[in-house]
Amino acid sequence: METEIPPLPILYQDDWLIAVDKPAGHLVHPADAPQDGDLVTMKILRDQIGRKVYNVHRIDRPTTGVLLFGIDSVVAKHLHRALERHEVQKTYWAVVNGIPKQNAWECREPIQKSETQPIREAHTSFRLMSSRQPNALAGEQADTLSLIEATPHTGRYHQIRRHLEHIGLPIVGDYRYGGIDRCNRLGEQLGTGSRMLLQSQGIRFCHPISNDTISIHAPVDPSFAQCFPELA
Repeated sequence: METEIPPLPILYQDDWLIAVDKPAGHLVHPADAPQDGDLVTMKILRDQIGRKVYNVHRIDRPTTGVLLFGIDSVVAKHLHRALERHEVQKTYWAVVNGIPKQNAWECREPIQKSETQPIREAHTSFRLMSSRQPNALAGEQADTLSLIEATPHTGRYHQIRRHLEHIGLPIVGDYRYGGIDRCNRLGEQLGTGSRMLLQSQGIRFCHPISNDTISIHAPVDPSFAQCFPELA
């Protein structure tokens, strides 16, 4: 018996574009090596609205939040080129383990996708939004958390995750860069389980048809509000 897939929350829609709030664990498009049980946002959205959609950008599988698609292929290609020209502004929120040394900073650490790939320049702006120390589990010392706003100016592989890990502020639940033991401890301490706390919070761009400035924001992820109650 197949499990019914809930509809995707639609954050914006017109005749040319549609944006959804992607859940954690969903792929943006089909994987190169598909597996049973894959949840693919592009397919779910296509079936939900009864129209083919074209991805404009990507976010990682464990990342939640704003994901923009084209309903019109020409408009989607136009926005994809605008992304390459850095004319689209994306904003992310991350809950990290630790406190940054500055309230705002830039990271320009180059990124290499793999050992066989070239090293490429990368640039992210960061801003501290809040810090707190949640209650610890019995017999354990509490970890300090910080809520960080990240604005990527380039689109490299795992850029925000790797730039935060580079300065010693791994994202909560980022098992790839934050360490398994740390992620397990924090997930239990915070009640967030194995969730990676990175959200695509907003996107801002010039609409290719109307020339209006469009700003789309995701609602606060409940796991973020669980860590920082003031967001609720």
